[in-house]
Amino acid sequence: MVTKAAAAVELDGRHLTLESIRAVAELGARATVAPAARARVEAARRFVDRQFDRGDAIYGVTTGFGRLANVSVAPSDAAALQYNLVRSHAAGTGEPLEERFVRAAGVLRASSLAAGHSGIRTETLDLLVGILNENVTPYVPKQGSVGASGDLAPLAHMTLTLIGEGQAYYRGELMPAAQALERAGLRPIQLQAKEGLSLVNGTEVMTGIDALCTLRAERLMAAADVIGAMSLEAFLGTDKVFDRRINALRPHPGQAQVADNLRALLRDSEIMESHRDCGRVQDPYSYRCIPVVHGAVRDAAAHVRRVVEIEAISVTDNPLVFPDDGEFLTGGNFHGQPVALAADILKMAIAELAAISERRLYLLLNAEDRGLPLFLTGRSGLQSGLMLVQYTAAALVSENKGLAWPNSVDSITTSAGQEDHVSMGMTAACNLSRVLDNVEGALACELLGALTATEFRRPLRSGVGTQAAYDVARERIPPWVDDRIPAGDIAVARELIDSGALIAHASP
Repeated sequence: MVTKAAAAVELDGRHLTLESIRAVAELGARATVAPAARARVEAARRFVDRQFDRGDAIYGVTTGFGRLANVSVAPSDAAALQYNLVRSHAAGTGEPLEERFVRAAGVLRASSLAAGHSGIRTETLDLLVGILNENVTPYVPKQGSVGASGDLAPLAHMTLTLIGEGQAYYRGELMPAAQALERAGLRPIQLQAKEGLSLVNGTEVMTGIDALCTLRAERLMAAADVIGAMSLEAFLGTDKVFDRRINALRPHPGQAQVADNLRALLRDSEIMESHRDCGRVQDPYSYRCIPVVHGAVRDAAAHVRRVVEIEAISVTDNPLVFPDDGEFLTGGNFHGQPVALAADILKMAIAELAAISERRLYLLLNAEDRGLPLFLTGRSGLQSGLMLVQYTAAALVSENKGLAWPNSVDSITTSAGQEDHVSMGMTAACNLSRVLDNVEGALACELLGALTATEFRRPLRSGVGTQAAYDVARERIPPWVDDRIPAGDIAVARELIDSGALIAHASP
């Protein structure tokens, strides 16, 4: 469901940011089609109609699909061909894809079509934009895409809504798609030549998931810096490893950025000053190497953002229409490999945030040599403290080890050998989303540990940023005095991370 209003987003087929995708998909921004884009769509459609009227052989218009590309289809069956394509390809199964991901795919599909190289009619594009604006969301099963000709099955399920078939959500309520359209004041389209193929062929579903996940990953990376700084402070770790001179000798941009962040967060910390002359030289790697590990994750995520930003302004259906050149060109832009690799890279990278976070939490709960009671409870034995919170973090980290396996290294031939190499990009994207859920959970567990450990350092004050983060968290999570059910605290900590509240308060 859409959560809140945001500014309008104009789709011109050539410019689209990840933030704009999220604005429509999650924040309620309305989408519009730029006049220049509308003109390009009309010109491309006129070209399709001319070629069709001439009787030219056009893939997916007067021929079958995939292995059936050499089978001719009579012009009188052109519309039936498109309906048969959509219906037969809606072969998904499993749990429904989250509405926000389906909406993100819809934004990308509309933007791609607006580029004017797909040959659809303007009324088809208008309906796709209309269901976004009126909060009609197609019901799309998660499973069924191998990422070969893009996301055929998920996009077919999305297209069913446009023709009034299948199921859709209207303002969060699931119902027959025809009923959802009627309630929204919209009418289904009648597919014409090439339109079904243009609507089901492309990488928009996996790209939509990747786009929203990339933004979420960036929020988690910022939160990890804040929580890591809080933990290091409470652990009485050293901040000398954040010295610019050290990090300048290994000039990865992410490493330098994280070191800068941690220095700013810990500025003016009385806790850090309290143990300057303690005699300890080094901390365990999960503290000492925060800039290196968090920085490497940031650099990987920056690469992924670049890939997804390029894919967001790409045209990935087939065949492509070039009306100025008078040509239909068949290519392979629908192959999901760039997006699949990006999802795999990000899920492997971001999983490391959870892995190192769990280790910091483990050390906080076992730091009697640094003046912290076992499991952060003053009544050990009678109380278990945060013992099981670390177990939860460990379980999430373990699950990520399986999910982070790169799906893009797999390929299973489909379409009777025509599609002999596939990307598995949709699987990679869905697993990325699950990894992010687990990373958020692990960071939430560490936050509880950092908050509780900090209590044992009072009355000394935390740093500028870490104190602000502590204060906002303590508004909703009371101190751990007696054993209680920690599940609720973990849920609140997750919401503080996901909403950005923790980051916003800790920022200088």
